Amino acid sequence: MMSPLYNMLMTSAQADKAKAELTFELLSNHPAGIGDHSTEDFYKNAEEALRMLIDAEERIEMLNKTFLPSKSII
Repeated sequence: MMSPLYNMLMTSAQADKAKAELTFELLSNHPAGIGDHSTEDFYKNAEEALRMLIDAEERIEMLNKTFLPSKSII
């Protein structure tokens, strides 16, 4: 059984990962739906999404190493 702390931290990391992936989807396939963005805003949003994705994946990896040393659930 996973601890409530692990569950909270993992859920938060997974949510951030999903947000970043959705941002990439919107930026890539539906840029007209993003609203009134300049090219600079577009690039800034892409960079922020990349940083969020990297951070989330690192958090997931660290949680799995720390709480589940013998196996990874993601």
